[in-house]
Amino acid sequence: MDEFSLIRRFFSRSKKSRTDVTLGIGDDAAILRVPDEHELVVTTDMLVAGVHFPNDTAADAIGYKALAVNLSDLAAMGADPAWATVNLSMPQAEAEWLEGFCNGFFELADEFGVALVGGDTCRGPVTIGVQLCGFAPTGKALRRSGAKPGDAIYVTGTVGDAALGLLHAEGKLQLTQAQASYVRARLERPTPRVGVGRALRGLASAAIDLSDGLAADLGHILEQSNAGARIELAALPLSPVYSEQLQKTLGWDLAVTNGDDYELCFTVPPIQEQRVTSALAGLAVDFRRVGAIESEPGLRFYGVDGVLCEFPDSGFNHFQG
Repeated sequence: MDEFSLIRRFFSRSKKSRTDVTLGIGDDAAILRVPDEHELVVTTDMLVAGVHFPNDTAADAIGYKALAVNLSDLAAMGADPAWATVNLSMPQAEAEWLEGFCNGFFELADEFGVALVGGDTCRGPVTIGVQLCGFAPTGKALRRSGAKPGDAIYVTGTVGDAALGLLHAEGKLQLTQAQASYVRARLERPTPRVGVGRALRGLASAAIDLSDGLAADLGHILEQSNAGARIELAALPLSPVYSEQLQKTLGWDLAVTNGDDYELCFTVPPIQEQRVTSALAGLAVDFRRVGAIESEPGLRFYGVDGVLCEFPDSGFNHFQG
């Protein structure tokens, strides 16, 4: 199968058309239209086999996650997703693997109305690069730089589950079949909080998605906002699986320093908290206040006894020595 046959067979299959796509797959480049009174929001992420997912991960899960992590970035910006490109490197063009990859990718693309408008394929180690474009009303995109002392800090969903899924996949943690199925799904098929990000426009003072862990990602908000923060460990949202393991051996570390949950962490001025609660009420997503922004620099975690807790590992970093 040559490259062009591969593209026609597997990647030219979007079920939903977009009126803002003048020209999609099939030419040297796509031609796209940005709506009036909107700004273009662009993100990109790479997934590398053995780094971002275990080598035995199913192809459909890889395709799903490749788009999900980019959707999560747009969610953190309060943007509506629109167009994607995919760059795919693989050792050989295996039809079964490609079919699975595209099933996972287009499952999520169709759910969020994303049109695949281009990309590239080549021979090499399994590596996926997705670029995703979306829109936000002019001046309304969420940023990392707006948090102020006194703002409340919220987190959606639960944290630490993806880390449990990876530990189980690596044979380092024993779980029941039901528990393993749950955390593996959280690792391989994270839920992009696009609706939450959209609802937070004009209400949240800052936002970020939790890709590298709460400590690292909230740290980015603090750096960009020139502020500090206090987090209450007892307030962190944990799944029943994590809660059970917490009582055994794990402690808080995975929930604080490990990534891949792709939940949203956002800050809210006191005057907007009730409006945020109302805005998110119909989205069927849990969210919890976990702390507050402070004027004193630094990120501080406090245990149930009020004692300051130290976490030597500050989060995932590709090039940390």
